[in-house]
Amino acid sequence: MVHSMTGFAAAKGQAAGFSWSWDLRAVNGRGLDLRLRLPDWIEGLEPLVRAALSANIGRGNVTLNLRLARDDAGSQPGLNPEALEQVLTALHQIRDAANRKGIELLPASAADVMAQRGVMDGPREEADGAALLTALKKELPDLIIAFNEMRASEGQALKLVLLNQVARIETLSVRATALAAERRQMLGARLREHLTRALGALSEADPDRVAQELALLAVKADITEELDRLHAHVAAARALLKAEGPVGRKLDFLTQEFNREANTLCSKAGSAALTAIGLDLKAVIDQMREQVQNVE
Repeated sequence: MVHSMTGFAAAKGQAAGFSWSWDLRAVNGRGLDLRLRLPDWIEGLEPLVRAALSANIGRGNVTLNLRLARDDAGSQPGLNPEALEQVLTALHQIRDAANRKGIELLPASAADVMAQRGVMDGPREEADGAALLTALKKELPDLIIAFNEMRASEGQALKLVLLNQVARIETLSVRATALAAERRQMLGARLREHLTRALGALSEADPDRVAQELALLAVKADITEELDRLHAHVAAARALLKAEGPVGRKLDFLTQEFNREANTLCSKAGSAALTAIGLDLKAVIDQMREQVQNVE
């Protein structure tokens, strides 16, 4: 199934005295680039999330945010003994220095001490962290499923667009093949005319030399191989659009091959009708390349 590289999913949860919200989004990217914004105090969360995303997403610039808050009904923030000791030591040193200079300071209240940075940011209890990790781990698969469902839905729309473009390329290639057959009948006469002008009187020229020159010019003007490759690329594109897994890079390479054949067709056209078809091919291929940039 074709997946788009763009997608979004969000979820909310509550457990172990915490509430949280996830949001997972992705845009186009050359490879898989994971940008995780997670609480760093939940041990084991980042490798768990990174592994889950890598296993389910092939390409894209992916950003996952997890916003976490302690519930009011849950346990109160813990006291950090080390930070408290540092604050009290600093207060004692400040008071001693002020006394030596005859400066009288107002006494600090417990609320003042608690307001200092880090005092009430005590280490999370291991039980809290373990329970929270379990809850988040349980919820993560549903978030990724919702995310991939959106990408699959967009991918199906992309697939229809791409199939229509491939069909258009096939139609133009078939028309070019028919025109090439008609052109082949006129090519000999035109080449003889050009060669006559170059050599003067054709009757005075060496017949073997004339035959060699005509054959060389015919080979240079022949577009059979280009048309055959265009038909082969059409079949390859349809096979890729039916394949499982990420196919965006292969489709991108295929559009380059399509464009190469269209360019050669235009350079060898030798007729206004074939040139017009070549230009139409290039326009459709450019449109296809733009759409392929969105495919995982």
